[in-house]
Amino acid sequence: MAEAKLSGVGVSPGRASGPVVRVTDTIEEPASTPGPDDPYAESALIGPAAEKVAARLETMAAAATGDAAAILTTTAAMAADPSLVSQAEQLVTAQRIPAARAVYEAAGHFAQALSNAGGYMAERVRDVHDVRDRIIAEVVGIAPPGVPELTTPSVLVARDLAPADTAGLDPAKVLALVTEEGGPTSHTAILARSIGIPAIVAVRGALTFDAEAVVVDGDLGTVEAADPTAPVVTATAGGAADWNGTGETADGHPVKVLANVGAPTDARAAADAGAEGVGLFRTEFCYLDADDEPGVDGQRLAYAAVLEPFRGKPVIVRTLDAGADKPLAFLSPEAEPNPALGVRGVRVAFDRPGVLDRQLEAIAGATADSGADVAVMAPMVATAEEAAWFAERARAAGIARAGVMIEVPAAALNAREVLDAVDFVSVGTNDLAQYTFAADRQLGAVATLNDPWQPALLRLIGMVGDAAKATGKPAGVCGEAAADPGLARVLAGLGVTSLSMNAASVRAVGAGLAGVTLAECERAAQQALAAPNAQAARTATK
Repeated sequence: MAEAKLSGVGVSPGRASGPVVRVTDTIEEPASTPGPDDPYAESALIGPAAEKVAARLETMAAAATGDAAAILTTTAAMAADPSLVSQAEQLVTAQRIPAARAVYEAAGHFAQALSNAGGYMAERVRDVHDVRDRIIAEVVGIAPPGVPELTTPSVLVARDLAPADTAGLDPAKVLALVTEEGGPTSHTAILARSIGIPAIVAVRGALTFDAEAVVVDGDLGTVEAADPTAPVVTATAGGAADWNGTGETADGHPVKVLANVGAPTDARAAADAGAEGVGLFRTEFCYLDADDEPGVDGQRLAYAAVLEPFRGKPVIVRTLDAGADKPLAFLSPEAEPNPALGVRGVRVAFDRPGVLDRQLEAIAGATADSGADVAVMAPMVATAEEAAWFAERARAAGIARAGVMIEVPAAALNAREVLDAVDFVSVGTNDLAQYTFAADRQLGAVATLNDPWQPALLRLIGMVGDAAKATGKPAGVCGEAAADPGLARVLAGLGVTSLSMNAASVRAVGAGLAGVTLAECERAAQQALAAPNAQAARTATK
């Protein structure tokens, strides 16, 4: 008897049902033969093809907003990368292989390097494959793979979805997303939440599931066969419009509802969504395309543009989160056998304190320019000594409030001592889960371990919450876990004092908190902590 239900990791809440449309995976691998008669004329096909792909992606980015716009802009820059084009052209002329094959091999080298780097850089491998397929399709004159044109509202089922595919989805036609790969922090997860449709990732067997129609439950992470003649059911985001804009429970316990931002467009979207401030301002956008370290004045202007929409409101700026797994040319990182466990985040600053000091100077200047209430925090802090070192430098730069991110289990275990050294902490659930379970957060095969509902992860967060209560200092959550309204209530019950998320989730989380008392949040937290697994934790708190 065929299986009637599949399970995965629910990454965007809601329930929907309807007919299944399966998405083409990738283009067929191009052949190495026959070789071109004129290699130079053949190589000349690559540059214009890449330019056309980049231009299309840039057009899509201009029409998008928020997370979708940022992801498409990054993908367009990847398509226009001169090093990718140059390497492919050289393969054609040196090895006399067709242009399509050369693009395939050149992109493969880039993808392998990113995969070897791990962490954030490994998350970009799917983007490289998408760009590769689009350029090859342009070179040979075929339609690129991806989401087909939908004639009726449907549930999309795919091995994985490229950024351009997810960013261009029409929520009026897409009922839900189901993928075999991906994890809680994948583009599929982020963008599904942005457009408000249910999504489940890491669903093994999704593409071969024998069902013409399915019911998708993004809260429980289940996919069930449905009657193909039954009416389509569209998920709705209930209650989000009823939020009054103040982050608190029904009985008045404050839990700030903040936003994660990484560019001026993100900040404007967050302000428009009603976020009470910013819990995570990622500053890497200033550095990613720089061959040399950006100057203090240039950083100051860039930061002020992000801070400006939050004049008079709290903003937590994370200092540069770079290193071996997010290599920057001017840092000259050394090769490491395991970059995810290497010199990254605040560890870079131990060897290059001047980079941190100049960034802190720029942040202090941008604070004065924008009028925002700015605090700073360091990533990848493991010990109280590291926390104290960072806080001292931040205060010396004229920044009144300094904190750190809790992404390393050691920092959670010693949260009391860490909080004694700083003014606040913020839990990065994405990395904390990855390091707690020794599971790459972008690997679909271990995605269930990175589910933020895992009781072991919640117990670590509970230790941080207890330390915050004992010291009387704030403890936030700024990982993707904060965007789940159900989990937000559990986090509040664990002692978390603020939640920071993508702009699209702000109102739903705020409304969810407003509908329960602190006692109900604490009861839900205890139920989740007592559960044997993530699925049971979700069910116990429904």
